[in-house]
Amino acid sequence: MDDLGFVQGCLKGNKQSWSEFISRYSRLIYNYIYSVLAVKGHTAPAEQVEDIFQEIFHALIKDNYKKLSTYQAKNGCSLASWLRQVTINFTIDYLRKLKPAVSLDAENEEGFSLGDTLKDLTAGAIEFLNDQDRRKTLQECISLLESDEQFFLELFLNQELSLEEIKDYYKINRGAVDMRKSRIFQKLQDCFKNKGFTEAQ
Repeated sequence: MDDLGFVQGCLKGNKQSWSEFISRYSRLIYNYIYSVLAVKGHTAPAEQVEDIFQEIFHALIKDNYKKLSTYQAKNGCSLASWLRQVTINFTIDYLRKLKPAVSLDAENEEGFSLGDTLKDLTAGAIEFLNDQDRRKTLQECISLLESDEQFFLELFLNQELSLEEIKDYYKINRGAVDMRKSRIFQKLQDCFKNKGFTEAQ
């Protein structure tokens, strides 16, 4: 049975399908949770990981499996890949309740922060802003990104993973990584424009 047919069995209330779903994907989801926590440098106690796990499963089944029903196997997306993205989003959202998903002030080994790295997006405008305004504007723009886009920034800028490493992490080709990076930075540029700033010429 293909992934979509398997999910349809769960949606129809087939107990055997749901038991198999739990058996087949529980360890996978746990591994994805730990993977996100590791990348973000967050050491979570077992009960916290369990909270995230339970929150994910609750989201999948609540309102008559509403979340799970959104899986459509589009573009050949496997159920495992879809659950991976769901897990990433929920884990980041969980951590966001504890602290901001992306720190603008955290510095890398060279002493540059995310705020410094994104300066060139609107260099001309930011020159006229004080540090507080700059951080506020960047944080507002970043907060408008999807959680998986914030996670991409975390990997690329704060964790300093190369695009090749990110490609391997997401298990997608390099072109898809480049497109994702370009799309995220374009969103940030558009956000600054919408706030009245003009890109440097």
